[in-house]
Amino acid sequence: QVQLVESGGGLVQAGGSLRLSCAASGSTFSIYNMGWFRQAPGKQRELVAAISRSGTTKDADSVKGRFIISRDNIKNTVYLQMNSLKPEDTAVYYCAADPTRLWSFAYKYWGQGTQVTVSS
Repeated sequence: QVQLVESGGGLVQAGGSLRLSCAASGSTFSIYNMGWFRQAPGKQRELVAAISRSGTTKDADSVKGRFIISRDNIKNTVYLQMNSLKPEDTAVYYCAADPTRLWSFAYKYWGQGTQVTVSS
């Protein structure tokens, strides 16, 4: 079992940047695929970006070219660098881990989420 703790959320103006971090503990981090999800009020949860155990990445069209997912298997941390932020990026952002799934909503382990608010 793995525990996940997100950090780095906050309030930023449109066009700005934030970097989210998700620290993992309790299990071998390198065996998990990792994903970043977000959920805005009244909307369905969206898979934003994912990175496999081997480092292969995939992004949603809504963030392509603006968000970058990366991982550090020494620090047991996955990151989401968010650039050129827009008000529609406002949401609670969650990281998740799964031993087999990559581009899926059925991740096994979830963090508690961190709020990102982008003002216009």
